[in-house]
Amino acid sequence: MHKAQKLFDSHYIRNYFIENILPLYTQFSDIKKVKIIPHKKMMWENDTYHVVVEYELSFVEVVNGIKKIKKIPIFCSAHSHERRYNVYESLHYLWEKGFNTGYRTIPRPLYYSQNFNAVFYRGVKGNNLYHYIKENDFKSIEEVDAKAAKWFLKLHQLNTGDAKNFNPENSRILTVLPGREHVLQTIKNEEPQYLEFYQNAYNYFISYEDDFLNKTNKLYLVHGDAHPENVIKMGSKKIGVIDFTDLCLGDFARDIGTFLQQISYMSGRKINNKDYALKLQHIFLDNYFENAKIKLDDNLKKRISNYYHWTALRTATFLLMGTYYHPQRAKDLLAELNSSYTELIKVFK
Repeated sequence: MHKAQKLFDSHYIRNYFIENILPLYTQFSDIKKVKIIPHKKMMWENDTYHVVVEYELSFVEVVNGIKKIKKIPIFCSAHSHERRYNVYESLHYLWEKGFNTGYRTIPRPLYYSQNFNAVFYRGVKGNNLYHYIKENDFKSIEEVDAKAAKWFLKLHQLNTGDAKNFNPENSRILTVLPGREHVLQTIKNEEPQYLEFYQNAYNYFISYEDDFLNKTNKLYLVHGDAHPENVIKMGSKKIGVIDFTDLCLGDFARDIGTFLQQISYMSGRKINNKDYALKLQHIFLDNYFENAKIKLDDNLKKRISNYYHWTALRTATFLLMGTYYHPQRAKDLLAELNSSYTELIKVFK
């Protein structure tokens, strides 16, 4: 049996949770059953794998002699070669820094398995922002958009004096996975008509980032993958943010630029209204900087713009290299990027 296949074996995983997770919930006496919900199930030869699994655990609680069932969602993110202990460390650090209280939260870290190179965590329950975009639920979109700005601000305002760089490769555009050299080689082999543009764009984005980061000693915790699918509406007031694989020290402008580009791109595809996409960008920026103790000056605008356009390039690359291969969408993005990546994005005009 493939090692990762065990994570989808109901008998095995129930016993595994009884041994490793149940002791963390002392109010419960047993796990009656486990419902397995695969979100990502990729397994190859030589025990190579990348899986994300949701488990609905039915915990048994005895209250006044009466057995009751409490269902709790537990998630597992496992990868045969990419680090996952850093995810556990990231969640644990943020949990201890107050992201377990208030209206802006994160998944609760539970357990790290060296055997599976997997992190297990209690999920945040709700629908993500992209869900509301697809449903054209404008009220929820705008509410969650505003709250997301405050969540990222809360992250960026943390004192990083005792923070480690949880994912050093992710700290710079040059080395963010899959890395510039790998991307350029793939483009050269599979989409050579775009190679010169990719080379010029990468050189521009990297040099602009380096120019700032090489002149400052102040770094911030950066989520690294700020987009609507990672922002969860948990209630009328509360949101959670998920997926901490890329948490690192860097320029906080990266999260802002990335989120602005992704919400514009995703809403543009599902709502197809450029004015509304612009409105969502303004909602995010207004809520971020109205609560921040910093000014949105020209220098910061240009840094945000740099990450905005780099994110557009990453999106196009995903559409050219990834499972969701869509060359026409990539071509449209690259054409738009080609005409504007050295300029400020419209929201700053």
